Amino acid sequence: MQQVKLIYPEIMAIKVHGNPMSTATMRVAAYLIEKDLDFDSLSNSRKSVSLPREKRSFEDGDLKHFESRAITQYIVHVYSSNGYQLVLQDPKKMAIMSVWMEVEGQRFESPPSKLTWELCIKPMIGMSTDDAIVK
Repeated sequence: MQQVKLIYPEIMAIKVHGNPMSTATMRVAAYLIEKDLDFDSLSNSRKSVSLPREKRSFEDGDLKHFESRAITQYIVHVYSSNGYQLVLQDPKKMAIMSVWMEVEGQRFESPPSKLTWELCIKPMIGMSTDDAIVK
């Protein structure tokens, strides 16, 4: 995650609050990096695995939000002129992409997230893998 020191403290920086090992936090950070945006990463403790939504958030000026996919859509639209172009101009292609984003969020994300947690993150932070979940 990037750490940014503000030259002009009166300018509000984008802030990402969350566990840096969270897939949701990583998703938001990836979009910010793709859009070449500076942001403050305000990490919560590794011990705070199940943070309430209000503690896992995104701030940009007066906007505060907690849902990572909504945040990424905000980023690509508000900062469309920055970094890589991530908004399709063709409405039909955008509709097709939106369907697959929904499929990913509702059907695909859960199993890989559980495996990532069990096989990668838990061992990194000294927790035991739950073989029943992996199976």
